[in-house]
Amino acid sequence: MNDDMNLDFLKRLAKGIVNHFGSNCEVVIHDLKSDSLQKTIIEIENGHVTNRKIGDGASHIVLDTINNDNDSLEDSIGYLTKTHDGRVLKSSSIYIRDENKEPIGIFCINYDVTELTIAENSIKSLLNHKDEKKEVEEIPQNVNDLLDNLIEQSVKMIGKPVALMSKEDKIKSIQFLNKAGAFLITKSGDKISKYFGISKYSIYNYIDVKR
Repeated sequence: MNDDMNLDFLKRLAKGIVNHFGSNCEVVIHDLKSDSLQKTIIEIENGHVTNRKIGDGASHIVLDTINNDNDSLEDSIGYLTKTHDGRVLKSSSIYIRDENKEPIGIFCINYDVTELTIAENSIKSLLNHKDEKKEVEEIPQNVNDLLDNLIEQSVKMIGKPVALMSKEDKIKSIQFLNKAGAFLITKSGDKISKYFGISKYSIYNYIDVKR
């Protein structure tokens, strides 16, 4: 994404948003045209919210964007995410598109609602004994954390540890990782093959298995 007038406007917009909403609000701009998934963040305000900085790497939404058809991509507003240390964020991700409507960047807003969530849960506990738990997405600090998180999701999907997985279970996990874009991450094949106790050759075979 070129450093043109539009990018200058987005940077000023990011600064304006965090100044308006305060230190709990983070704004991040990802460059989808970056040469490396490890360096997609070209602007970040209040990076202490997720402990990231300019030059850091991709998040889940970046992988989803690269790994999916442009026509299926839609802005996501007001969904829940969480940080590496467990704080809850209310997030919105808006695609930056060029004159041909191709996505070239993502403008992300992350607001730390942890304290508000704690207060909400305290009020709910007084009014209702029903415990409702929702799975929320974790925002990784770097691509290594992102890969670890995707592997963890693949194991959760199967519902058993790797040591107890059958070949069929591992095929499902590998295909989940492929669909999630895990293999776009540099040297991910080495880590995934070691984690599941299979060869890199088996990974490619598992990906191609028809289901």
